[in-house]
Formats: sequence, C-alpha cells, structure tokens
Amino acid sequence: MADVKTEQLGLRITPTAKALLREAAVREHRSASNMVEHLIFEYCETNNIAVVVNNPPTKTGKTTP
Repeated sequence: MADVKTEQLGLRITPTAKALLREAAVREHRSASNMVEHLIFEYCETNNIAVVVNNPPTKTGKTTP
C-alpha cells in the first residue's frame, strides 16, 4: 500500500470536547487524529456527502488511475 500524505489541521476545542475525543479514541483503539478522521468520514457517509478520492501524481508527474 502506498504511503498517503497527510496534512496538519489546527483547531481549538473546549477541554470537555478534547476529553471526550480522547475517551472515544481510547475505546476505539485509535489515535485522536485517526478518531477525528473516522468521525468526518462517518458523518459524510451518513449525510450523503460524496467522498472524492484525490489521486496524487506519481514520481513521473502522472496521476494514478
């Protein structure tokens, strides 16, 4: 499996929301960042928001199929 490039996202949340995120992540055996990503995708799926997969260019500059 090819490595997927990640991006940073800085945001401010309340201490309560942070504690809830950490607890949810622990229960799911996930990192906090993976839990946020999981929740985003779950929300999009539930609310019929299309997830567009961005095919990054290869070393030759061509996009993958």
